[in-house]
Amino acid sequence: MKHFKIILFLLVTFISNGQILPVRLTTEMAENPLAVVQNQPRLSWKLVSKESDASQVAYLILVASSEEKLNNDDGDIWNSGRVNTDKNLHIVYNGKPLKNETKYFWKVKVWNQSGKVSKWSKNAFFRTAPLESDLNPVWIGAITKADSHLPEGRTYHTATFNREKKMSFINASDSLARRSIMLRKPFEIEKVVKEAVVYISGLGHYELTINGKKVGNSQFAPLWTDYDKTVNYNVYELSAKDFQKGDNVIGILLGNGMYNTLAERYTKFFVSFGPPTLFFKMKIKYNDGSEEIVKSDGTWKYSKSPITYNSIFGGEDYNANLEQKDWNRKDFKDRDWKKVVIQEAPKGVLRPQTAPPVTIQKQYEVKTVKELKPNFYVFDMGQNLSGFPTIKVKGKRGQSIRVWVAEGLNEEGTIAQGRSGKPYYYDYTLKGDGTEEWTPKFSFYGYQYVQIENINYKEDKNKEFPTLVDLKSNFIYNSAGEAGSFACSNEIFNKTHELINNSIKSNFQSVFTDCPQREKLGWLEEIQLNGPGLMFNYNLQTFLPATMQNISDSQRDNGLIPSIVPEYIIFGGDFTDSPEWGVTGVILPWMYYEYYGDASLLEKYFPIMKKYVDYLETKSTNHIVSHGLGDWYDYGTHAAGYSKNSPIALSATSHYYYGAYLTAKAAKLLGKTEDFDKYNALASEIKTAFNKEFFNEATKQYGTNSQFSNAVPIFMDIVEPQYKDAVMQNLLADIKEKGDRLTTGDVGNRYLFQTLAQNGENETMYRMHNHYDAPGYGFQIKFGLTTLTEQWDPRKGNSWNHFMLGQIEEWFYQSLAGIKSDPEKPGFKHFFIQPEVVGDMTFAKADYQSVYGKIASSWEKKEGKFILTVQIPVNTTATLKLPVAKNSEIKIDNKRVRAGYNEKAQKPVLELGSGIYTIECTIYNADGTDLLHKDAD
Repeated sequence: MKHFKIILFLLVTFISNGQILPVRLTTEMAENPLAVVQNQPRLSWKLVSKESDASQVAYLILVASSEEKLNNDDGDIWNSGRVNTDKNLHIVYNGKPLKNETKYFWKVKVWNQSGKVSKWSKNAFFRTAPLESDLNPVWIGAITKADSHLPEGRTYHTATFNREKKMSFINASDSLARRSIMLRKPFEIEKVVKEAVVYISGLGHYELTINGKKVGNSQFAPLWTDYDKTVNYNVYELSAKDFQKGDNVIGILLGNGMYNTLAERYTKFFVSFGPPTLFFKMKIKYNDGSEEIVKSDGTWKYSKSPITYNSIFGGEDYNANLEQKDWNRKDFKDRDWKKVVIQEAPKGVLRPQTAPPVTIQKQYEVKTVKELKPNFYVFDMGQNLSGFPTIKVKGKRGQSIRVWVAEGLNEEGTIAQGRSGKPYYYDYTLKGDGTEEWTPKFSFYGYQYVQIENINYKEDKNKEFPTLVDLKSNFIYNSAGEAGSFACSNEIFNKTHELINNSIKSNFQSVFTDCPQREKLGWLEEIQLNGPGLMFNYNLQTFLPATMQNISDSQRDNGLIPSIVPEYIIFGGDFTDSPEWGVTGVILPWMYYEYYGDASLLEKYFPIMKKYVDYLETKSTNHIVSHGLGDWYDYGTHAAGYSKNSPIALSATSHYYYGAYLTAKAAKLLGKTEDFDKYNALASEIKTAFNKEFFNEATKQYGTNSQFSNAVPIFMDIVEPQYKDAVMQNLLADIKEKGDRLTTGDVGNRYLFQTLAQNGENETMYRMHNHYDAPGYGFQIKFGLTTLTEQWDPRKGNSWNHFMLGQIEEWFYQSLAGIKSDPEKPGFKHFFIQPEVVGDMTFAKADYQSVYGKIASSWEKKEGKFILTVQIPVNTTATLKLPVAKNSEIKIDNKRVRAGYNEKAQKPVLELGSGIYTIECTIYNADGTDLLHKDAD
């Protein structure tokens, strides 16, 4: 409890007694965004207070054209006046029309439940985006698409890729069609700069410098999209200190990324949207009020960069002898550089990237090193991750060092890339100038081990070889930020949480990928099946809207949502069209609404949702859908792949039903009466057909009587109420018969776990996962892994960095810690704290940064008492369901209270407003009666 109080105290020490204060102001869910596209952006804030049971009853917002005016309380753009409401999220701007490419400043003050007014918040700002016509993009590079002779069309699956097309992709990587290039543009500054704004899209990826200094901290910018539909650009603000009087230079490095893949070395697929290309615009504003534009045009020059090979799948090579010192600074002589060509623009709509960038988040030193034979080293970096190494080397000019990376080792101790895609490596050629440091820029891989041959390590023992002075491993993932944490007394669960989150981070890139090495593809099912765990752990407020844009871009004209998005490769058949994957386009907007209280995705993508359900209707016969992958990778003695334990049609039809049900629910929320009537009736018809086709009334079981077959109709409320208990008992019987082990797969795990959790079977969940056998997370821990793998037995699967089986995160937060949202008051405006005390666990704790503020739940069993500490954000309320008998003595902050009682849950209940509370409950009566878990009356 003390650390909660310290954090809150630091937040509010400057607030006078009884006051409330707005903090963390956001515009369109982002703090100080630089490219707001909405004409009426939504403003939000969090609240802090030293008082308990604090709430907002009114607000006043000022929006100004300058910070000076805002500081003088002059809301010349919008003065909302006092608005009497407790709403502090998604307040729609309602002032003067906003201009494009303009910066606005705003602040807010609020009144609390006692009528006391707060101080003004700190100032926030937002910048409006330009129209595409305002950008008037000109794309430049080294070669036109026509002259590059890159193949037209999209992607080809390697298994069916014909030789002619493959050969057409194998342009030499050194050619201008594939080559990393440097572009530069000198410009002059003769006045005092007030500010400058840069709009840039370098495809596939770019690095921008001004006067040799990198702008921003992105890796692999801009984020991946279907470049025929959407092209992201990034926005940066610069200040006077970024420029110098007189000559200045813009320097840009371009790489291939997913925009232009290569066929040399390893690749999963071949696709090209065109050769590397750049759009750039910088608007400079001077103190005297004048403006100047520097943009991409025919006056720029280019040269080949020292990066001689760069492939998102194959690796990267760098020849330091090709460096041109200070090429991106003034006084560099570029007479040997060539003029750029004006290129064909990408087909996609130019949109500002509103999702957070991928950045280097952590760095790891060498954990252990083995010299397998003279000058042949294998380094264990201690953590499997997505990323790339940084090397420091010294040696003679022209010597080279090849860096191999991999997730695992062969028996003899060398690196093993067989499962993860080979060959993948980095080559560095030395210039022979002291200690040289190099970090790749345009390729990443999933790895833990590094192998380097023909080197000295640390000491210059053999002059024939270069010396590796230092080696580091860079962990890259999206910078969206962590939203929660979890820990408990069970070490298997703690290590499981760590494994899963390392895998999530490794695959939290431009999109949520399946693995960071072999495929790097956005398979959709992982997002919705792991959705609650993802949202508890990470802030996805600005990331998921970008995901939905990608889904919208990928939807076919007939309504099909393909299984991977962006759809760089068309696998065909069930791998392109599986309902459990496609229905993500329907489920995700609902999850977003539940966790963030924001209906914008439902509103914007409702047509996408309808169109997909309509598509499934065309694929159904008597409302039964029979195609897809089913419960992918379900567990058993069979080889993993297509569902074997459960009917594919049962899985497909249940998700068809779920899609129709959620579309009807969305129509009702949005006030679309005709659509509600249509999809509500359709859901009812599918439900009837499902029960007729798959339910055996005699045995009270579904499908093949498998765990998935029985769990999914319970979870989705398809089973008729009179049969639910019987189906549940049959499910439990099968689990017991299997030795408290699961038989579900990628799809079925969530439905199994949550069916148990939501129906009072958390002890079964505990037994199912508290062991070191396969199937189970403990087996992977025992195996010594640091990330979750594709299969329960790592020796059988390909990827050792997959989060698709990580659905237990939802149970950690919602059941063990007990933090559960209230669907009737989305965004955790009201929520439940209802921890489950299972097995021999003695404590569990979790916290979650909701859109209203920090929610925390921490319980322990100590000296005959159950002690629960909770934190409830300002302007919210919570219902606590305590896991003790109703005659347990209950105290809040050492004061005895009388709790209510929930007959359905059979638990004492407390209703609390905001604040930090310690609730203490007796576990035993004087006669030793157990008051935990059961009613002693």
